[in-house]
Amino acid sequence: MDTLKKEIEKLPSLRITVEAHGLMAKKALGQNFLLDKNITDKIIRSSLTAQGIADFSSAFCFEIGPGPGGLTRSILEAEPQKLTVVEMDERCISIMSEIKERVKDRLEIINGDALKINFSSFAGEKKHIISNLPYNISVPLLINWLKDIKAYQSLTLMFQKEVAERIMAPTNCKDYGRLSVLAQLQSKITPLLTLNPECFTPAPKIWSQVLLFVPQENVLSTDQIKKIEHLTTLAFSQRRKMIRQSLKSIANLEQKCAQIGIQTTYRPEQITPQQFLSLANLL
Repeated sequence: MDTLKKEIEKLPSLRITVEAHGLMAKKALGQNFLLDKNITDKIIRSSLTAQGIADFSSAFCFEIGPGPGGLTRSILEAEPQKLTVVEMDERCISIMSEIKERVKDRLEIINGDALKINFSSFAGEKKHIISNLPYNISVPLLINWLKDIKAYQSLTLMFQKEVAERIMAPTNCKDYGRLSVLAQLQSKITPLLTLNPECFTPAPKIWSQVLLFVPQENVLSTDQIKKIEHLTTLAFSQRRKMIRQSLKSIANLEQKCAQIGIQTTYRPEQITPQQFLSLANLL
């Protein structure tokens, strides 16, 4: 049996841990805890399988909002070289400290705001982010990571199902928008698991979905990202209007659209991510 797995198995159960620390989930922190280790193990196993790797050996992993540490335990059992957890809740920091006593330097604990941390600047070539994201900051966190997706080998992230549907949305549907365009240009997205509310404590009112993001072979430059963000903001802020209206501030719009085979009578949801990129490249 692997060393880390042996140490993790010496810890008390998650439910005992939660009770011992009086850990009621805080709505203000977007907390919904996963206490079933069968599910957290399945998340890790499905992510590894989809990536075609056996474990996280030699890799540096990051987890945001570990809570009582269910997913943390499952990540550690996949033998990362190091796991860094970022947590704002002091109660959860003490739980992480108990895990650290078992696994020593393989776990680093940061008591802070994940939105203010540049994970790509951390040491290590192989980086993976694995997280049941706090629902209230899941989208801004994802956008930050997508902009720098080349720094990571993968992102395995849990979202509210409606957010996951926006991320994966194809053209010509109501969920397709700015987030869909950026996510699909920067990464290959694989849906891994769908979880019902009863999997969580407390049970939220919505379903959740785990997605795997792997960088596209050719990712956008910083300049291209800025142009894509500008274009999609203009287009989707008036999504019911034809682009000849929403993008009228772009010089020679009709000529540029003709070059890439789109019509100015299109509405934004009719334009594919690649067509948005082609238009951005003409700006």
